[in-house]
Amino acid sequence: MSEVSRVSLVERYRRLLEISRYLASTLDLDTLLNRIVQAAADLSAAQAASILLYDEANQQLYFEAATNLEEPVMRGLVVPVENSIAGWVLLHCQPLMIADTRQDPRHFEGVDKATKIETISLLAVPLVAKEKVIGVLEAVNKQIGEFNLEDQDLLLSLGAQAAVAIENARLFQQSDLISEMVHELRTPLTSLNTAARLLTRSELSPEMRNNILDILLGETNRLSEMTTSFLDLARLESGRARFQMQTFHLGYLLHECVALMQGKAQERGIQIILNVPGSLPPLKADHDKVKQVVLNLLSNAIKYNFPGGKIDLAVEAVTNEAAEEQFVLRVSDSGPGIPDSYLPLIFTKFYRIPGSEQEVQGTGLGLSICQRIVEAHHGRIDVKSEVGKGTTFSVYLPQVALGFD
Repeated sequence: MSEVSRVSLVERYRRLLEISRYLASTLDLDTLLNRIVQAAADLSAAQAASILLYDEANQQLYFEAATNLEEPVMRGLVVPVENSIAGWVLLHCQPLMIADTRQDPRHFEGVDKATKIETISLLAVPLVAKEKVIGVLEAVNKQIGEFNLEDQDLLLSLGAQAAVAIENARLFQQSDLISEMVHELRTPLTSLNTAARLLTRSELSPEMRNNILDILLGETNRLSEMTTSFLDLARLESGRARFQMQTFHLGYLLHECVALMQGKAQERGIQIILNVPGSLPPLKADHDKVKQVVLNLLSNAIKYNFPGGKIDLAVEAVTNEAAEEQFVLRVSDSGPGIPDSYLPLIFTKFYRIPGSEQEVQGTGLGLSICQRIVEAHHGRIDVKSEVGKGTTFSVYLPQVALGFD
């Protein structure tokens, strides 16, 4: 090894040490994953790098982060365990260097189509935590020359520390969510326990018994909604939610959502007014998750509205300040509005406006889920409200999810 090469290798190990200290002190999973792939590309002098994590329940590998992929695209991309290079590394728990993937039948071409980068050379190492392979770290296309054993050793060292950091971040997020969930479960469980005890009393009148049964049914439904929402949020926060991108007409989706919510609106005498321009271009996004956002906002607009009120649901295609095409979706109600002091907390997990708990059933998770979904599409959601006049939620979505243009 030449003196120049030795100095270069020492410098790379010094940078690895710096990165290791950072990984050990970071518990935010998204930040962690992005830092790992950037470090992998940098340390191996590669054009790009990526992390694939293994979903044991579904027995599939998923892209979780990459230097050349945007988040919604990345997390919708499945790599088969069988007949893929990453799958081979996962199953054999061994690193793999390939000079030309075009000559290797294990190469999964779906990755190249999504990234629009032709993979030629590749270095892949297993991510092992607690003697268990949790995924694969890949470096793609060595910028000068070919990947070598020094690159492999560096990536193995990075991968070993990355795997531990990823598992720690996952455990932290799960424990944080679980503690919040347990706290929130106490109220409906207490109500169920009290109602069940009251039903054992023989002196209850039929009317009182029916009222208690209504409470039992309501709290049971609330628990069901809360656990479903909790699982949705846990998947989004842990990076395990999958985004399946497709092209569809947003106007058709809004009509479908209005039809689904019409019954609940009519029960309270609320009118839903839909405004969709005839010339609306198609949207490329995750259809079901966008639908989940719209249904949640409509449901809130119905629940937190005056009887006999109205809801305006409108969408338009605009060009933002950065000359990017995007959709603006607005859901406006004629309800009591939200005081300014509560608006900064409205997207916080389990947050409910003081006083609303007694009037409207809810979990306090819906808006947090909406925000996560919208931000995963590289959009944003905001709220404006005026006490006594109503509230408007605005969703901004890029016309084409980044990475699919």
